Amino acid sequence: MRSKLVITSALAALVLFAVSSAAPAADKYKLDTSHSSIEFSVKHMVISNVKGSFDEFEAVINFDPDNIENSSVDVSINVASINTKDEKRDEHLRSPDFFDVANHPQITFKSDKIMKKGDGYVAVGTLTMRGVAKKIELPFQLNGPVQNPWGQTVLGIVIEYELNRKNYDVKWNKTMDNGGLVVGDDVKIEINLEAQKS
Repeated sequence: MRSKLVITSALAALVLFAVSSAAPAADKYKLDTSHSSIEFSVKHMVISNVKGSFDEFEAVINFDPDNIENSSVDVSINVASINTKDEKRDEHLRSPDFFDVANHPQITFKSDKIMKKGDGYVAVGTLTMRGVAKKIELPFQLNGPVQNPWGQTVLGIVIEYELNRKNYDVKWNKTMDNGGLVVGDDVKIEINLEAQKS
């Protein structure tokens, strides 16, 4: 009976220690879409850059200022919201030639790990586009958190990244008479996220 009591007490103490020593939960931040943007730029006919954006997106941001590795980010983009200021071109981009929105309505990024690197940070995770999922390292700058004039805690995330669209099965193109391509393969992405502590 005594030995059973000792074992039970030891287990209780072990559970109590595990709970008390567990890392505190990261703070959850709600995205402020009115101060956030996801934009891209791609070479057009070799001579210029066409810019566009995705106007509808969501992000779940968990941030631990004391331990960045306890932080995470989960982004989901509504591909149908693509906007290059040309409706005919946007419809083509939504078609199976490009993003195939009917079968792949979302572009997502889900982090596995956040870490400090040099003067900035890196989110290691999976980017999924047009049904193709690839592990990437996404460098970003973290601004804040700061307190705004209304007493709310806010932070900003700035991302500049370049990817080859063909790696995600977005392959449509046409060759011009001079041998150049109508659409460049490399796409520059700029993401600005502002979020408020909830």
